[in-house]
Amino acid sequence: MQTTYATQAAPGAVNEDYVAAGPDWAIVLDGATASAGVDSGCVHDVAWLVHQLAAALSAHLAADATGSLADVLAESIKQVCAAHAGTCDLANPDSPSSTVAMARWREGRLECLALADSPIAVRCRDGSISVLEDDRILGLPGGPPYTFELVRAHRNRPGGFWVASTSQAAAYEAVTATFPESEVETVAMLTDGVTRLIDYYGHHWPGLLDCLRTGGPEHTIGLVREAERTRPYAHGKPHDDATALVMTRAPVRGSAAG
Repeated sequence: MQTTYATQAAPGAVNEDYVAAGPDWAIVLDGATASAGVDSGCVHDVAWLVHQLAAALSAHLAADATGSLADVLAESIKQVCAAHAGTCDLANPDSPSSTVAMARWREGRLECLALADSPIAVRCRDGSISVLEDDRILGLPGGPPYTFELVRAHRNRPGGFWVASTSQAAAYEAVTATFPESEVETVAMLTDGVTRLIDYYGHHWPGLLDCLRTGGPEHTIGLVREAERTRPYAHGKPHDDATALVMTRAPVRGSAAG
């Protein structure tokens, strides 16, 4: 498999996404932008949390850590907590948080994990597409748009939704799936800054996977920005950080390869 990826901050913003990959693993993270005026109890910003978590995950995956992807994520969350337990209030429910998408090739299979809204799409050789997504935030009472207070009350709570922050338990609430390696053709890992192409701009998974495979991740992110200029996004931030990673069995045109 060849891995190709690109990431781009929202115009005028700090990129709170992160992407990393090795020969047999990949991760995509999307930090939750802090609401104005909210005390997170943390002296660090969201980007710090995302970078620390990416570093911990990468180290474990590069070392071929034993255990499930959920175990790897739980241990990584534990390490990040230890890195700022002395300076920050980790009991604060508004502590910085991030989505997590992870993929690992191991023992003849592809293992995938998705926590919060950074999905993984897998196209098999027979043309079928499976989308691993954790959309529990869409099931909160009343439906979107949600108030800040409602989100806070349901974050990392049974019956609510889960993100990577200060709770190791969140790792075991992630959505997981496994695919035989021999059947996998293309794997895409995306933040919601890219999947708005599907959620709002009328694209579909088959076409998006074709676009990633032939045009590459950077081109795909360009389509997002073009769509946002043509028809401003009406369900939240007009622009968002956008990250796309694609693994294929054939060369892919695009940007940085890992």
